[in-house]
Amino acid sequence: MKRKFALLICCMATLAHAQNKVGLTTRTFHPKEARNWRGAQAKELHCTIWYPAAGSAVETKQIIGPPDAPLFEAGSAMPHAELPPSLSQFPLIVLSHGTGGSALQLAWLGTALARAGFIAIAVDHPGNNATEPYTAEGFVLWWERATDLTEVIDGILADGDIGPHIDTSRIAAAGFSIGGYTVLELAGARTDVSVLYDFCHAHPAETACRVPEMKDFGSPEQMLQTVRKSSGESLARSADSFRDPRVKAVFAIAPAVSETQTADSLHQIRIPIEVVVGAADTIAPAARNADYLRANTHNLRETVLPGQVAHYTFLDTCTAAGKSQLPTYCNDAAGVNRDTIHAQVAEMAITFFTRSLRMGKGK
Repeated sequence: MKRKFALLICCMATLAHAQNKVGLTTRTFHPKEARNWRGAQAKELHCTIWYPAAGSAVETKQIIGPPDAPLFEAGSAMPHAELPPSLSQFPLIVLSHGTGGSALQLAWLGTALARAGFIAIAVDHPGNNATEPYTAEGFVLWWERATDLTEVIDGILADGDIGPHIDTSRIAAAGFSIGGYTVLELAGARTDVSVLYDFCHAHPAETACRVPEMKDFGSPEQMLQTVRKSSGESLARSADSFRDPRVKAVFAIAPAVSETQTADSLHQIRIPIEVVVGAADTIAPAARNADYLRANTHNLRETVLPGQVAHYTFLDTCTAAGKSQLPTYCNDAAGVNRDTIHAQVAEMAITFFTRSLRMGKGK
């Protein structure tokens, strides 16, 4: 079902579901099994976690960038706050950032989820995150991102401090841009890489074929040729299923490369899916992504935010310094209030996960 929502008239100070203080912490997981690290320097999974904190927590503003000149606002939370003293268990939402982004770029969503009673954990995808040098493999081997999230679920459930507070029957996933593709892989979507390469060969000037983060690696075809030499084994299993049956619902924000996910595999997905995209998105336009998913996936609801809501509107809100230094990622069209869009989409995600996971007050 395709819906169009009017933008909120005024900025929402709090979400309707808001009730908890928010804690913030990190974890680094070292998977025991051999896996594809996509040429990353660090052979580990770095994660950021937002969670409901004890009522005594004192939140402070979080930022991305130099302390004296931050580039992005990253919500309000208390680092290393105590969890609630009770033995309550909370639903877990795993988060996947966009290509070349980072876990912290989903702070606006992670914070809102934690305030509403979820534990949210985001991973820096190896070779494809802004905290370390990019690699061609990080951009090309998209399907490997799903294995990151599966490993993160394993790691956080085994964590002695946070794991006991997770309700293992209520696990879901959310992602932005190619992170939206990633969480759909967890739902059972399979990939046909030739769709993107054929499209970009025929339409090399299309925005989707020259994403700003990939500028140092050439065209998608050139990157693919580079990666063939190092990652033949991964390329050979690109069409495999990376479904994780523990994931019970998926929320995809401005999903990218969706047409590479085969119609047959999308037809077989049975868990609830919700997709939201901006009408002015040229990086992952709805026609080739969200609309395609809606046409081929059962139990999927699509929302198109009207007006000039674009792709990077779903990144964290930028400071004045960010707008000056990173105009591509920070400058929205006139009339678009990023905080307002974030509040609206976070509310949609909370409502969706609450309904899909049949969420009560915890156990």
